[in-house]
Amino acid sequence: MSAELAKFHEIRPGKRLAYLKEGGKGRAKTGLIWLGGLRSDMTGTKAEALASHAKATGRALLRFDYSGHGASDGAFTDAVISDWLSECEAMFAAHSSGPTVICGSSMGGWLALLLAMRLKARVAGLILLAPATDMTEKLIWAKASQAQRETLMREGRFVEPSAYSPDDPLIITKALIEDGRQYSLMGAEIPLSCPVRILQGDADPDVPWEHGLATYQAIRADDCRFTLIKGGDHRLSTMRDLALLTQTAEALCGMGDNQAGG
Repeated sequence: MSAELAKFHEIRPGKRLAYLKEGGKGRAKTGLIWLGGLRSDMTGTKAEALASHAKATGRALLRFDYSGHGASDGAFTDAVISDWLSECEAMFAAHSSGPTVICGSSMGGWLALLLAMRLKARVAGLILLAPATDMTEKLIWAKASQAQRETLMREGRFVEPSAYSPDDPLIITKALIEDGRQYSLMGAEIPLSCPVRILQGDADPDVPWEHGLATYQAIRADDCRFTLIKGGDHRLSTMRDLALLTQTAEALCGMGDNQAGG
């Protein structure tokens, strides 16, 4: 679906988030929410695959662009994890009802964990694709060179080349790094009451499989599974990967349906 068909939700005065909703016309009780990665948008390959699945099954799917992303208002460099997390909460409250499976990719996986800890019983399950848990500290600051760190402290930002958009490098702000530290999860157990499925490629250059495994090991849940995909990269967007995503989503939604009474 084209972003041109998006609706807009005013998240705060003068700032709107673009969103799309599919499905929701069948008898299925459990719906889906898609949380994308850093600088991705709601029309990516994985989100579109879930949208097609939602239409085919009648399940509701909510997807949206964070501020500074895609068709939403704002500049990327003006936002931090606190902003994107509060936006997830607001969009969930305004546009989702009933039990919901949250699917989060990369940074969206971190946000999904934080959201599930806050919403508790409303969350029927989590699917985390290459979860970039504690990303700002563990995957950005820890990997930054001394020169980049010095530039960040001196100028408030540094520029990181992007393999996904060579003409549009990633700008990392000091505010993003410092704000992210208050949401650190991997220093302790992550308490969750819903089933969790982690899908991780073993050839991921951005979120190494060892990081995904560390997230799995930190989660305290009765039903948590880690799937390592041979040859899988960070995008996890091959036909094989998309089939696994939609199959996993339907399985967790089915479990949610059963818990909701059929």
